[in-house]
Amino acid sequence: MTFKLGRRAFIAAAAAFGLVGPIAGPVAADGHKVVDSIHFLIPGGAGGGWDGTARGTGEALTAAGLVGSASYENMSGGGGGKAIGYLIENADSQHGTLMVNSTPIVIRSLTGVFPHNFRDLTLVSGTIGDYAAIVVGKDSPLNSMSDLLAAFDANASGTAIGGGSVPGGMDHLVAAMVMEAAGKDALSVKYIPYDAGGKAMAALLSGEIAALSTGFSEAVALADAGEVKILGVTADARVAAYDAPTMKEQGIDTTFVNWRGFFAAPGLPDDKLAMYQDAIAKMYDTPEWEAVRARNGWVNIHNSGDDFKTFLEGQEKVIGDLMKKLGFL
Repeated sequence: MTFKLGRRAFIAAAAAFGLVGPIAGPVAADGHKVVDSIHFLIPGGAGGGWDGTARGTGEALTAAGLVGSASYENMSGGGGGKAIGYLIENADSQHGTLMVNSTPIVIRSLTGVFPHNFRDLTLVSGTIGDYAAIVVGKDSPLNSMSDLLAAFDANASGTAIGGGSVPGGMDHLVAAMVMEAAGKDALSVKYIPYDAGGKAMAALLSGEIAALSTGFSEAVALADAGEVKILGVTADARVAAYDAPTMKEQGIDTTFVNWRGFFAAPGLPDDKLAMYQDAIAKMYDTPEWEAVRARNGWVNIHNSGDDFKTFLEGQEKVIGDLMKKLGFL
């Protein structure tokens, strides 16, 4: 089974649904402050993709002078549902807060992990895409996807793949997609969930799991430090941030990019929403953002407001159809 949602395929598929707005920012930053401060609410623990996206965005916005100051709060629980519930229940006092989220907000509402979905929030902006990767520890005997597939064939239950999301969540879905595309039974994959990418990476380094399904940006720093080996990346072509082989060049015909973006409390005043959207749009043309983006190997995918809503509705259908094929729904 092939699931193509890499950069080109992602944008082409989205365009077919009329889903994606301009790629990168249409407005040049002029150095003037747009927003006094932003409090970033992060639905998972430190070290995960949500954490890195919120902190990287805050870093770029403040360094570029578009936002006066940024603060951060990690609120784990319920596969991201705790933070969503908190934002909704305390909406009137959270007008200064932006919550980061990504593909899991679609997946977890489809599977009923939490009762809310993106329609219960104010949609601010889709911001970036992050490829997925399968990685192993530096001392692992596995050096390629072929090695991992051979280990799986020899002992599927003993070749556990971990991830920083709940069963049926993003990291699980990526592992299943990759194995399915490699001709294996995706439902035979032994998946072990952890609370965010940091804990999952610790489990990998301790030998608790054989491999880790994670965001490419989360793996790059540890790969640069020689702590992990990146066996395969779900990109169409090798990514400049780190020279690791793609799944496709290893004969596994699948690509994927996980979007990330920002949401606000329901009932956010229109003027506040416009300021947040303006700051993010201007951010794309700053060298401060380009430094953060390049460092993490992210793809600029910018869609704002109604375009963001249309995109999410389209992804809800695409992801839902895929999960049904894999038996997750």
